[in-house]
Amino acid sequence: MSTMNMLICQEPKKLIHEKREIPVPDKHEALIKIKSVGICGTDIHAWGGNQPFFSYPRVLGHEICGDIVTLGEKVTQFKVGQQVAVIPYVACQQCPACLGGRTNCCEKISVIGVHQDGGFSEYLSVPATNLLQAEGIDPQAAALIEPYAISAHAVRRAAIAPGEQVLVVGAGPIGIGAAAIAKAEGAQVVVADTSAARREHVASRLGLPVVDPSAADFEVQLRAQFGGSLALKVLDATGSQHAMNNSVNLIRHGGTIVFVGLFKGDLQFSDPEFHKKETTMMGSRNATPEDFAKVGRLMAEGKLNAEMMLTHRYPFSQLAEVFERDVINNRTLIKGVITF
Repeated sequence: MSTMNMLICQEPKKLIHEKREIPVPDKHEALIKIKSVGICGTDIHAWGGNQPFFSYPRVLGHEICGDIVTLGEKVTQFKVGQQVAVIPYVACQQCPACLGGRTNCCEKISVIGVHQDGGFSEYLSVPATNLLQAEGIDPQAAALIEPYAISAHAVRRAAIAPGEQVLVVGAGPIGIGAAAIAKAEGAQVVVADTSAARREHVASRLGLPVVDPSAADFEVQLRAQFGGSLALKVLDATGSQHAMNNSVNLIRHGGTIVFVGLFKGDLQFSDPEFHKKETTMMGSRNATPEDFAKVGRLMAEGKLNAEMMLTHRYPFSQLAEVFERDVINNRTLIKGVITF
């Protein structure tokens, strides 16, 4: 039996290379040869020992692009040689959320690369229902379909329509994706981030106006962008307690807040402020196949691309040696992709 190289997070702050046998797909699975994998904040938190509901050892990586090399006997919707992206959320298909079409928040969800071994490996066997056709898309961009899909789900939760004035708070990968997709939907988008480097990234790569939420005249700047008003819709992708608690102050009356990022703690905001604005507030978790398909279409149409968020590339063969220095401690990193 042939073997493959894997990179395993053996315990917090310890990545090791290991060889294992290449898996044989079962009748409903496809074996893919991995071409590129995005590095997510989840991987970074797992390396640091700060990821909840996580056990070691684990092969990380859930933002995956590869080519199909073997098909299980019951798989008919794909063919060998096709490039695919992985939808990493393996849902139970039996809980009320799944039966209602909300597989993204399945009660028993198992995420590839988090709850089961993932894409920091040369090969991976995946349920065929968790694959998305990605031919004609650059492999590095295809690996980023998953984070873009999370952004697309948040935009869909917010029901963003053309012409609406939208503030995206947080210019990490998910915030960048949300801003790019809201722009593609025809919204008027402004992005807020305390990092000057990230504001410059958004301005140069997405062509969107940016504001600094730590500036003394932040609200004045924000209103100037929106013709004197606050935002109709705020998408918060910071995972910052302070930013999320402040979101109700950033919307106009009748506004909507969608929390994409999260923190371990309690939200606190002024109930009178919340009520007088008749605020709509909601969370957004993961993504559905519909969101993945939408991102694939936007990439094929040239409305989304890897360069909107991608800042660093890492060869798989050297990742264990450079992970702490070039990923964990890299303050210039916005989004990294592993190449095979």
